[in-house]
Amino acid sequence: MSAVVVDLKVRDLADADLAACGFAGSKLHLTQVAKELDRARRGEVDYLAVCAKTDLPLAIGGIDYVPYPGAGSLWQLSVQPALQSCGIGTVLIGAAEQRILARGLDRAEIGVELSNPRARALYERLGYVAYDERLEAWDQQNPDGSITRYETVCAQMHKKLT
Repeated sequence: MSAVVVDLKVRDLADADLAACGFAGSKLHLTQVAKELDRARRGEVDYLAVCAKTDLPLAIGGIDYVPYPGAGSLWQLSVQPALQSCGIGTVLIGAAEQRILARGLDRAEIGVELSNPRARALYERLGYVAYDERLEAWDQQNPDGSITRYETVCAQMHKKLT
């Protein structure tokens, strides 16, 4: 079997990209991502897209500089399901860490649901260490369009960046 090599680039996510980001979540979630793009314009967050030659996002994710003083908090990371385990998430996280360093910060934080061992294994492979567990909650849109509150326990992880 031969390998396929695809050139990837990481850029800022744009409002025009949202129509191609259905893989990342529901309409409610993408409405929240649009609000985060407003925060990005104010410099509070960075929101990144990993793209191939078509310039359509294959993965997206944010870095919030507000919740943890001296750190960037990675959140809302998502890779097209058919392309998971191809290294795209690693590219996204690496670019996010470079953005954090470019702000003069030296620590990255991330929360991962205890029910998501694949994501946790990726973060651990990339050098993140769990230090706490927290109850997290957010609104989610159900297939019938209704909204419910989702609660889960997340492992809080961090990494010293150099």
